[in-house]
Amino acid sequence: MRSARRTDHGFDLAAHADELAPLVAALAAAPALDAKALDRLVRRHAKRGGGLFRKSEIIAGFRGLGGTERFGASEDAFVASLRLRPVRTLSGVTPVTLLTKPYPCPGRCIFCPNDVRMPKSYLADEPGAQRAEDNRFDPYLQAWNRLRAYRQIGHPTSKIELIVLGGTWSHYPEPYQRWFVKRTFDALNDFGAGRDARAAAGAAPARWREALRALDGRALGGDRAYNRAIGAFLEREHGRGLLHASESATWSELEAAQCENESAGARCVGLSLETRPDEVDAVEALRMRRLGATKVQLGVQSLSDAVLEANRRGHDVAQTRRAFAVLRRFGFKLQIHYMLNLLGSTPEQDVAGFEQLFRDPDFQPDELKLYPCMLVASAELMRHYEAGDWRPYDDAELLDVVTACLKLAPETLRLSRVIRDFSSHDIVAGTHTANLREWAERRLAAEGLRCRDIRAREIRGDGFDADALELREAAFVTSIGEERFVSFETPDRQLVGFLRLLLPKTPAPHPELAGAALIREVHVYGASLAVGQSGDAAQHAGLGGRLVERAAEIAREAGYASLAVISAVGTREWYRRLGFQCAALYPRRDLGEVPRRR
Repeated sequence: MRSARRTDHGFDLAAHADELAPLVAALAAAPALDAKALDRLVRRHAKRGGGLFRKSEIIAGFRGLGGTERFGASEDAFVASLRLRPVRTLSGVTPVTLLTKPYPCPGRCIFCPNDVRMPKSYLADEPGAQRAEDNRFDPYLQAWNRLRAYRQIGHPTSKIELIVLGGTWSHYPEPYQRWFVKRTFDALNDFGAGRDARAAAGAAPARWREALRALDGRALGGDRAYNRAIGAFLEREHGRGLLHASESATWSELEAAQCENESAGARCVGLSLETRPDEVDAVEALRMRRLGATKVQLGVQSLSDAVLEANRRGHDVAQTRRAFAVLRRFGFKLQIHYMLNLLGSTPEQDVAGFEQLFRDPDFQPDELKLYPCMLVASAELMRHYEAGDWRPYDDAELLDVVTACLKLAPETLRLSRVIRDFSSHDIVAGTHTANLREWAERRLAAEGLRCRDIRAREIRGDGFDADALELREAAFVTSIGEERFVSFETPDRQLVGFLRLLLPKTPAPHPELAGAALIREVHVYGASLAVGQSGDAAQHAGLGGRLVERAAEIAREAGYASLAVISAVGTREWYRRLGFQCAALYPRRDLGEVPRRR
């Protein structure tokens, strides 16, 4: 039995052990309580002196006061009955978002916030930004503490999707990129093994908020004030290189951390980086792949050269086309940012551009974040707003545009987000409607329609009959070859799992891809379970393996000699069990071989 103690999130378990134990025992004996019954039970066992036990404290009590040995229930079942915000892990993985430190940005976009306390385009009051600042933008602290927070509220932490945000990733120095990713893997490896090295972390500056003031967008005029303020501050802190001496790692150090993560208790099953189209070429794509990236967030913003120029975006549509071709050929999943209501655009242009994303074979994104432009005080757009050159769409116009876009979203797209998570007090002009997607879906329902995208159809926590699942396939053409979207769906079209397969027609950009069809993504939905954990959830019904076998059949029939995959570090072991051979960047399987089961 574990001894009662003070937990690492500040709750004094020893002081409350006697009163908490009966509550834990009652909950363990009645795991199927609804919300009202649970609330009554918690109120019946209130803390001495007043107040109720939080769910994180109850979970800590189960773990620290004897667990399964004392209370009978398994930890998984007990935690599941109390889990907070289950939607966070109902897409099959546990997301961990990290922000890079503030750093000069190559962009000069007039709509972009210039909050010098944050990496470019982010605001200090956004939830993820606040967590990053609290952890001094240190990747180890951000990742380790986020995993701890997830565990405290009952979420599994064995399959982690890492989402790195902040400025333009490709513009950060390569030593910093290697260090940032390496330290993030260190955090996953340590947390999964029960190690805590937070005391040795945190070399990045801790005085951003105190040392820098937000810029006024009305005073900006292309003088790149953000970059000058950030550059001067970093030079004072670190010298002309703008990096702390510790913010560097070699490729071999990163690869060692990646190798450890292949079998770690907290594995990276996806790594997302964000960049701009004009920063993408084959060299940059290869660097991101070596870092372990499997998805790239690409700031497309508009498919109008005139709009891009008016907003000083710094690239044209031709560069966006090239970026799509390069990234797709390297196998990356493509998540794009598309903005509505930019300077010089109209509702009609916004909808036409959205439609072009899926009509034009040069694009065809896998995921999309739809962002209505919202004016903040530090953006240079303030000058255009006060001059009368730009106005925000009113809520009725915006709802019309978003509803039209939802109608056009294909079944192969995941529409990840429909608004930025800005605090209401930061918005000078623009919508304050946070649930814009919900309103648009209500409009569709009133017209007898519904959104068809992946997010609208994913199974999440619903049950399903495995014998009734249908294997469906969709095909579409891209600039570099044919794509197949292979999915398991229920009879009413709920999505249980899917695979993206590229049948390329252009030359391979890397020797490991020569002559191979390429799996770009495998995803099985349902509540995230620990690696090796059994259960009835979709993730452990063998559906992923069956999708891979169907991809092998398609590739063989199409004349490819082998099948490659853009594997995350933490999924390499799974692909080995399916017969894929080790490779530096792309595990590969000869299509003439029968996969070895281990």
